[in-house]
Amino acid sequence: MEKGYQFMNELLEPGAIVRHPDRPDWGLGQVQSNTGGKVTVNFRNAGKRVIDSAHVTLEPAPRGGQDDTAS
Repeated sequence: MEKGYQFMNELLEPGAIVRHPDRPDWGLGQVQSNTGGKVTVNFRNAGKRVIDSAHVTLEPAPRGGQDDTAS
């Protein structure tokens, strides 16, 4: 497991607004839970997804939750 990925995602708490760096089409998402290296996020355009912290570092959204990918 990549420690860098996991460390950054460990800081995410329920309610945090994030985006997936490789899936901008999913839009912003709200962290629902963060347990055992798995982060459950409810994304605006993709619904609930479980993200494996060993492979993806979620990006915190800009303050105010602006989604610059919206059309």
